[in-house]
Amino acid sequence: MSVSVIIPTHNRPKFTEEAIASVKAQTYKGIEIIVIEDTKGRGPSWARNQGAAKAKGRYLSFLDSDDLWKKKKLEKQLKFLGENRKFKACYTNEIWVRNGKHLNQMKKHQKFHGQIFEKCLPLCIISASSILMTRKLFNELGGFDESLPVCEDYDLWLRMSLMHPVAYLDEKLIIKRGGHKDQLSRKYWGMDRFRIRALEKLLGEGLDHEKKQLVLEELGRKYQILMQGALKRKKYLQWLSLKLRSIIVLK
Repeated sequence: MSVSVIIPTHNRPKFTEEAIASVKAQTYKGIEIIVIEDTKGRGPSWARNQGAAKAKGRYLSFLDSDDLWKKKKLEKQLKFLGENRKFKACYTNEIWVRNGKHLNQMKKHQKFHGQIFEKCLPLCIISASSILMTRKLFNELGGFDESLPVCEDYDLWLRMSLMHPVAYLDEKLIIKRGGHKDQLSRKYWGMDRFRIRALEKLLGEGLDHEKKQLVLEELGRKYQILMQGALKRKKYLQWLSLKLRSIIVLK
């Protein structure tokens, strides 16, 4: 079983070197490392898709350049997938570090195993750096949506969990490092704007009645949060646009 590890990066030489070192330290050795330097700032979706297009491994794994892997990450995921053939994707628990200090995950970040579509609706519970999936499944899903500058992982995991069970290993096998100034989550206010786009896409996927209701309920919550944020920032035209859009979508 071979694994192609795709590391998207943008002007992060030190972080990237450390990420690569954590891949080379894996106990599993059948690894192809693909680093995509996004020189024009086209975003992580573009970089990951470029890497996936070059990949030769049966499995794909993604590692953000500011994150690190524990040395047995791939070994443990591959063992589980090899013993549980109905699963085509597996993610893990994680350690959070911000500015060098450990953070505790909140209850809303709890992770789940199996049929997790409903659990993926509120927020992105799967870290891109923790996923291991078959290259065939990634290609069937069409990869990451390059029109989304952020929340592209939320979008892909929703489309994946809609159709497939997802395995979860409750072991902290990755280290997510945050707090640095170039994090994309700091670039945009109202991240729910992009989650709304991902959810609205799902409405065109021929959902059954139960799943459609779940998506509509989550859309309603996210529209409310975003409209409140627009009012707080005195973005009245944006509030009005969101209000009209929500009426059309949620009717």
